[in-house]
Amino acid sequence: MPAHLLQEEMSSSYTTTTTTTITEPPARIVQNGEGNSEKHLLHAEEDIRPEMKDDIYDPSYKDKEGPRPKLEYVWRNIILMSLLHLGALYGIVLIPTCKVYTWLWGFFYYIISALGITAGAHRLWSHRSYKARLPLRVFLIIANTMAFQNDAYEWARDHRVHHKFSETDADPHNARRGFFFSHVGWLLVRKHPAVKEKGGLLDLSDLKAEKLLMFQRRISHPVPLALFPAMLSSLCGRHYKPAVLLMCFVLPTLVPWYFWGETFQHSLYVATFLRYAIVLNATWLVNSAAHLYGYRPYDKNINPRENILVSLGAVGEGFHNYHHSFPYDYSTSEYRWHINLTTFFIDCMAALGLAYDRKKVSKAAVLAKIKRTGDGSYKSG
Repeated sequence: MPAHLLQEEMSSSYTTTTTTTITEPPARIVQNGEGNSEKHLLHAEEDIRPEMKDDIYDPSYKDKEGPRPKLEYVWRNIILMSLLHLGALYGIVLIPTCKVYTWLWGFFYYIISALGITAGAHRLWSHRSYKARLPLRVFLIIANTMAFQNDAYEWARDHRVHHKFSETDADPHNARRGFFFSHVGWLLVRKHPAVKEKGGLLDLSDLKAEKLLMFQRRISHPVPLALFPAMLSSLCGRHYKPAVLLMCFVLPTLVPWYFWGETFQHSLYVATFLRYAIVLNATWLVNSAAHLYGYRPYDKNINPRENILVSLGAVGEGFHNYHHSFPYDYSTSEYRWHINLTTFFIDCMAALGLAYDRKKVSKAAVLAKIKRTGDGSYKSG
C-alpha cells in the first residue's frame, strides 16, 4: 500500500459517530411496473445530499422504440461461469466429508467478502450514504477484492446507472427482461448501447478522487468472472492481475489445506468455488428476485420489492422497495438491524469512530411515502 494512502486521515479524530436524519428528495415522476409514468406531488423538502445525485431515478429517460440490438454473447464468461457453478455443485457434494473448520472458514470468507460489496461498493461508494475513515476504507477495499465482482469503481458506476435508469435498457440488469437476464444473463452478453451511453454521462468525479478505488482498479482490474490461473493467464494475457487471484482463489484454498490439513480438493471446491458462487448469487438475487417477488409497501409504482429471503442471503440488501425509494439511507431499510448484518457492521464501525455521517430517513418521511404511494402491505415494526 503506498505510503501516501496510509497517511491520509490518520490524524483525524475517530470519535465522530453522527447520524444525519434526512427526508426525501424533491418531487419527481415515479416509474411504475408497467413502464408508464405518473406524477406524484411530494412535499417540499431539504436537499439532503447535494454532493451526489446520480443515483436518483431519472423519469425523463425513455427507451427507444423498436427492437433491441441483437445479443452478443461473451463466450468466455459463459464457459467460466458454467465451470464455476459445476465446481460449486461438486462442492455441495463434498460438504459432508469436509472438516468443520473448512466450513466455518468458507462462511467467514463469505461474510467478509459480502461486506466488501454491501458496506463498501454499495452503501459507501455507490450511494455515499455514510462516510468512512481510512482504516475502514482499506478493510472494505480488501474485502471487495475478496468478493471479485469487478473492481469497486466499476461496480459503483454500474449501480448508479441501475438506479438512475431503473427498469429501462440503460439499466445494466434490467429486470423487465426477465429473471435470468437480471440475475446472471446480463454478465454473459455485451452491454446494451444505452447502458454505455448513459453511464458515460454520469458524474463519477467522487469515485475518481477516491485514491483507494483507483489503486484497486490499477492493481486488480479483473477480467469478469475469470476463475482458474491457467485459463486466466491464457485467455486474458496482460489483464492478469495477482490481487484478485490471491484474495478470491489462492488464499481461501491454501488456508484450510495448510493450517488444519484439509484435502486440497475440499479446500478448492468447498471453501473457494462454492463460497464464491454463493456470494455471487446472493448479490444477483438483489437484482433479480428483489425486483420481481415481494411486497411494495413504500412505492407500488416501481418494481423493486421487499424480499426477506434475499436479505438473509445478501446480509441486509433485500429491503429493495425501501432502498429504491430512499437510496441515500445507509441502512437500506427502515428497521436498521432487522435481518441486516451490514447495518449492524456499519453501526459497530461508527461506535469505533471509523464510520460517521450515517444518513437515515426520518420516520415522518417514511410514513408520508407509505401513505402516498404504498401498496397497503406495510406493517409497522
